[in-house]
Amino acid sequence: MLGADNQLQKSILPGVFPEPDWPMRNDTDPLQEPQQQDDLLLYRLYRVHATAGPLVVRMCEREFGITRREWRVLSYLAQVEGVQSSKLAVHAMLDRARTSRALTALADKGLVRREPKPSDRREVHVFLTDEGRRVYAVVFPRIAAIQRELLAPFSAAERRLLSEMLARLQASATRLNPGGDPLAPLDDAPD
Repeated sequence: MLGADNQLQKSILPGVFPEPDWPMRNDTDPLQEPQQQDDLLLYRLYRVHATAGPLVVRMCEREFGITRREWRVLSYLAQVEGVQSSKLAVHAMLDRARTSRALTALADKGLVRREPKPSDRREVHVFLTDEGRRVYAVVFPRIAAIQRELLAPFSAAERRLLSEMLARLQASATRLNPGGDPLAPLDDAPD
């Protein structure tokens, strides 16, 4: 951010992380041989999320009255409409209780509807309402624009490479946690 004298200054806003004050070491591979917290991949990814994520959260909450979890459920439901809530929870990487609360809130806001399966009324499937589709159609392009701005410093080739590397990183994480069972999220965990 720019100060009164147009000099770049570090942000003092909560949730905005300044860059480390120490110089990067060129003689080591900090990802392979981390020496401090700022070298840890998961921390670095979290910093990106914690710095850029509030842009999405503020837009969703202020303009559309939905939380980040509700957006996550709504956006995944747009991909797999008509799914059972238990499958939606797995797809959205949320526990069933949080998914149920998000679906209840979305239903109360008129964005989703639950329909029991005619042959087995215990099995409920979830669908977007017309208003849910409208909200998704407005919100998704705005989040995509935030992503484009975030990735603006990268060339098209670098973006493709980053996408490939993230896919390989996800495959490695899945290999390390083959059951796919994350720990139950904390109340302040990013999701």
